[in-house]
Amino acid sequence: MSNVNAIHCLDCGDTPESKHRHDFRWCRCGKVFVDGGRDYQRVGYHEGARFEVIKTREELEALRGTE
Repeated sequence: MSNVNAIHCLDCGDTPESKHRHDFRWCRCGKVFVDGGRDYQRVGYHEGARFEVIKTREELEALRGTE
């Protein structure tokens, strides 16, 4: 199982992935973000945002439909 640093926004359906240190990524609607790549995991969100933290490549591929 391969680790990833991603977040899935349940409000807009976007799944931004941070691939390297200081790779700060917002979702399309701007409610959630992810940062840190494989060096550290930082997620943030606006009040009321709905999201899931994605930690494995398998979870990410399932969300993106690339399995």
